[in-house]
Amino acid sequence: MSSDKYPDEPAGPFPDPPTTVEDREGRSITVRRYDEQRDRAALEAMYDAFDPADRAQGIPPTGADRIADWLDSITDEGTVNVVATHHETVVGHATLVPDEPEATAELAIFVLQDYQGAGIGTHLIETLLGVGRAAGVERVWLSVERWNEPAISLYEKVGFVPSDTESFEHEMAIRL
Repeated sequence: MSSDKYPDEPAGPFPDPPTTVEDREGRSITVRRYDEQRDRAALEAMYDAFDPADRAQGIPPTGADRIADWLDSITDEGTVNVVATHHETVVGHATLVPDEPEATAELAIFVLQDYQGAGIGTHLIETLLGVGRAAGVERVWLSVERWNEPAISLYEKVGFVPSDTESFEHEMAIRL
């Protein structure tokens, strides 16, 4: 994405993890940095349980081997990751994957179906952006399917603005 499609003013402030909030269902949700040793198996289990109908743009992939390979690529060195947990079960994950130009990243977020619509996505993204800013990320972009109004509303609430609405995918951007 070209740098002229990012807002001039930085968004925020964003929290530093860990943060614990009560979601709209009254559940205590903790959002914290992803830890490979502590979270990898639980994250694989979350993606294995992910409803195929909620997959967008081919992600998350299906099948244990494909999930493991995909997680290797989005949790490796240089990426920024946070997880949302409920009673130590991973119920959400958000990642910033480095992109060009330098200090730019693409955002992806996933929340298990039973936890969607409860405010967890907002806390995941805000905490992720706080960690990203601390890691030196200055610009973040994402793409979302045009029909996905709940996701677009969530991104706008956090501070993302439309940057390319001409394609099939709706691109949005934020400056940290």
